[in-house]
Amino acid sequence: MKLHDLHPAPGSRKARKRVGRGIAAGQGKTAGRGTKGQKARAGGSIPAWFEGGQTPLHIRIPKLRGFTNRFKVEYEVVNLGAIARLVELGVLEAGDMPGSKPSSRPAPVTVNQEILRATGLVRTLDKPLKILGHGEIATALFVVADAFSKTAIAKIEAAGGSVNVLEVPGTFGSSSQASAAAEG
Repeated sequence: MKLHDLHPAPGSRKARKRVGRGIAAGQGKTAGRGTKGQKARAGGSIPAWFEGGQTPLHIRIPKLRGFTNRFKVEYEVVNLGAIARLVELGVLEAGDMPGSKPSSRPAPVTVNQEILRATGLVRTLDKPLKILGHGEIATALFVVADAFSKTAIAKIEAAGGSVNVLEVPGTFGSSSQASAAAEG
């Protein structure tokens, strides 16, 4: 290969369009600008947001009011009635924890976010889980979640179960930060 054999890749270079050079050239007379009007004139540039004198969009739409709380936590919410329905159907069963010694009385039904995801009650594991107290529960449950309503805790404990609140380290307002602030 020699230096004179080098050529740009096909389609990478495009010839400049010469307009206003007569009828035979294909872009004569109006040079592709149409007939008359503001866009046909020299120096006639219109900003992209201009709407021809009509009231522009940013004035037609009212201002947004209020504010958005940046610290709001979006929970995956599950009611106790839905968990009770799964227990009645036999989807969630009581039994010993895997790896533990078998005992005379079976352990309460364990419920956490992964189990609820597998049964279809929770859509995602990315959001924290909150258990609400709507519905009745008769089975003893061991429930692990990020948050509980007061009625949910009362109903679970009344049925002979227990709750375990997950505490994420380093979150705003956690008890470890509150205790550190109280000491310092």
